[in-house]
Amino acid sequence: MQAYIKNIFEETGNFSIFAGRFFKEIFKLPFQINEFFRQCYAIGYKSLPLVSITGFIMGLVLTIQSRPTMTKFGAESWLPSMVSLSLIREIAPVITALICAGKIASGIGAELGSMKVTEQIDAMEVSAINPYRYLVVTRILATTLMVPILVLFADLIGIFGGYIGYNVRGSMSLLRYFSDVVEHLEFLDLMPAVIKTFFFGFFIGLIGCYKGFNAKNGTASVGIAANEAVVAASLSIFIIDMLAVQITDLFF
Repeated sequence: MQAYIKNIFEETGNFSIFAGRFFKEIFKLPFQINEFFRQCYAIGYKSLPLVSITGFIMGLVLTIQSRPTMTKFGAESWLPSMVSLSLIREIAPVITALICAGKIASGIGAELGSMKVTEQIDAMEVSAINPYRYLVVTRILATTLMVPILVLFADLIGIFGGYIGYNVRGSMSLLRYFSDVVEHLEFLDLMPAVIKTFFFGFFIGLIGCYKGFNAKNGTASVGIAANEAVVAASLSIFIIDMLAVQITDLFF
């Protein structure tokens, strides 16, 4: 038990040092702009199909499942606004972030872990290349930027999925549906949800890089790093979301 607690404190300290180094390296030149854009493409564009399918299904299923209850209480007209607010405030940000944790954090952990095991990172240091700035900073910045964009895209696709779900047993034009959504949507509904997605993206990239950058020797450690990255990133998403809900309820 004592060794387990000691290991937790050591891991927390190492992670804090790793995160602190990011804020130090980010302001140093030269910035690896080409690698940053490459990571944005790999993280953002290549995740669009999965995010699109998930967002559409979320909106469709939520609408179909909620319709009987709303109809029972004579509030079927509130269905578009209810679905859109549920998606934008909570469901789309958390589900999309979890998908990114499974796809992106594991990919980063496995990629950097394999580079660590095959001593490519050591070779970069010998060649006078800062591996942290090239490999870590670019990936963390890319996830911090791309995850909020993916969440906004999932919001839009989810609302469209809700429109399709509404018209399964009803009839409403696309223009009227989106007008109803916008009419009941306020800026304070969108702002806290968007802000917390930046933290989601930051910790997904940070945890993935940390697990991969600190992989042990041996090929088995690559799989371990990828698995730990997914678990830790998913847990961080729930913790951040819990804190964000409390802060939003307190100030907004």
